[in-house]
Formats: sequence, C-alpha cells, structure tokens
Amino acid sequence: MNEVAIVGIGMHPFGRHEGVTGMEQGAIAAREACRDAGIGWKDLGFAVGGSMAAGAPDQMVSMMGLTGLQFVNVVNGCATGGTALSTAYNMIMAGIQDIGIAVGFDKHPRGAFASDRPVHPVDGGADWYGGSGMAINPQFFAMKINRYMQKHQISHRTLARVAAKATRNGSMNPMAWRKQAFTEDEILQSRMLAYPLTQYMFCSPGEGGVAMVLCRADQAHKYTSKPIYLKAAVMRSRRYGSFEVKASYLSNDECDGPTMDASKAAFEFAGIGPEDVDVAQLQDTESGAEIMHMAENGFCEDGEQEWMLERGETEIDGRFPVNTDGGCIANGEPIGASGLRQVYENVLQLRGGAGERQVPGNPKVAYTHVYGAPGISGVTILST
Repeated sequence: MNEVAIVGIGMHPFGRHEGVTGMEQGAIAAREACRDAGIGWKDLGFAVGGSMAAGAPDQMVSMMGLTGLQFVNVVNGCATGGTALSTAYNMIMAGIQDIGIAVGFDKHPRGAFASDRPVHPVDGGADWYGGSGMAINPQFFAMKINRYMQKHQISHRTLARVAAKATRNGSMNPMAWRKQAFTEDEILQSRMLAYPLTQYMFCSPGEGGVAMVLCRADQAHKYTSKPIYLKAAVMRSRRYGSFEVKASYLSNDECDGPTMDASKAAFEFAGIGPEDVDVAQLQDTESGAEIMHMAENGFCEDGEQEWMLERGETEIDGRFPVNTDGGCIANGEPIGASGLRQVYENVLQLRGGAGERQVPGNPKVAYTHVYGAPGISGVTILST
C-alpha cells in the first residue's frame, strides 16, 4: 500500500469575480498547483474534479491541455471538495496511479442556498419541506444548533465569538472574500435571519477554485523539499438515528452522526488521537456548526465549547487553533472548492507559510473536516 504526499497547491481567491467563470477559476488554481509542484499538466496521470454549479470539471481539459489523462467528476454536496481529494488519495493508495490532481471550483448566484428538491422522497417525490416553508438551508441549520444549545448550555455570546474569530482571521487572509473584522456585539446586533443565528454568523454562497497535486510519498522529493503527507482521507454517510440537516424525522434512538464516524475512522487510520492535532479547519457553514463539530470530531466534550471559546483556546495563538483562514464565514462557500480550501490552508500552516495568521510553535499535524447535507462528512489528517 502506497503512502500519499501533497506536493503542490494552488488557489483562486474566493469572493465574487465578474467575467470569470467558475471553471476558469478552477483552471487557474490547477495551473498554480502544477507550478508549485514544478510540473506541467502533461505530467499528471489523472485528475479528480468537483463542482455543483459551474459545469462538469472534466471539461477543464479544453483549458489545460488534451493529454488524455483519466478524469473523474464527483458531486457530494458541501463535501464535494473533500470527496475529490479522498478519491485522488485512494487512487494513489491503491497503486493505480503515481501522480494526479484534485481540483474543485464553483460559482454560485447571490443569495442563500435554496433547497428545491426533496432529500428524502415521499409520496412519489413530493417536496414536503419546500411545501411547508422550509426551503432555505439556514432554517435547518438554525433548528439544529438551537436544539444543541438547549441540550448543552451554549450561549448566544459563544455563537458570536466563533463568527468574530472567523472575521478576524479572514482579515489576515489575502485569499478570503470577507476581510472586515466584526466585534462580537456587531455580530449579535446584526439582522436575525434564523433564530438564533444572525446575518454575520452565516457564510454566503460564493466563487473560487482550489487544486492540489498528490503523488506517491516515496516520489515526493522529485517535486518539493517540503512534502506534506496525507495520513488519512475518510468519507462517511449518515446512519439511521443521526440528527442531520434536512432530516425528515427525529428517531427515538439517536446514534453518532457521520462526522463522528468519519473522525474516529480517520484517527484510527492515521494512528493518532485528537490530542495530537496542532491546527484544525472545521466546517462552519454558520457559527453553530463549528461549535457542534468541535465535539463531533473528538476535540472536546459537548458543552465544553463555551469555556474553550471564552478562554481563546481556538484562536490562532491558542491551545487548539480552529479555522485559521477564516473558515466558510470569511471565505464564503463555493461548494466544489470549500473542502479543498481547508486542506490548502493546512498545507500552508504545516509548511510555515501562512504569513501573519501562521500558527506558532511549528505545527506538525493538521486536521480538516467538511460536512455536506443531508449527512455526508469527510475528514483528512495531514502531517509534516
């Protein structure tokens, strides 16, 4: 079984880019990743691409070069970028290819993500949630965190602390969309969109592209002096009884969600535990998600987030830095690119190249988690 290294990364800035298609943003990221690895498109054996709204990624070959490489398209909700990476990882682990690229991009229209088709078809495919006024994702996120806050004594101030940290970190990230830092009070006083979540606690659909070149670890020295090793890349779907966004029921018998399953599997595969992680990027579609995912990924117990955030433990210079690039709240979410953005940031952190948002102390192990409705989670673990 081969080990896998990341030897090149590239990113197109997130935000709004008039006159540039989503696929063009992906191509720009792919070219940058190849340059970072010191190779050309022709040197790649395969590609895996993900996009929800900006076209079939394999059509990128018309921009990059008609070299005949194997190209696989993936779509998996907000976990699309993570799925592209795990698919590429598995190709190399299995010995099918030696070097390839994972790329994700998207270009979403303005406004919130709308849910216009049933996730759990009933009555021949009737749209039960849209028909009952539950068509917008923020309402589902709000219900989930409201339930969690009631069960584990999480305050509104803690929701604001997550968002304030995100905007501070984003203000230091040249690739981020939102570069204005908000105070906790400004976040709490912003417009209430879906109780208990205010406007500045949410991310926004956006645009951007990210790519990374992966290869067999024993060949990484050919491409870089600072390879980052991908120790685990795991995807899991929901099981009966997990409480997920857009679920059409709440089972009397609850079980662990897909994030907990993916996290446990990734730690086991990498041979480490949560205490070994130096920096993490966790899905924060809204600030409540980051809070829940801290516990679901094994980094604290339910309810401990309250005092961890109060003490600043998840700040860049804290005990356990989380979402050092500003997360989805500052970067927005182009679905195909979002999970890869997290890995891009962790590669920078492990290389020591994150600039003013660099985690101190020479981090060695980094963790990413991405979650896609209605219950898909992906986890990666990276090390130097």
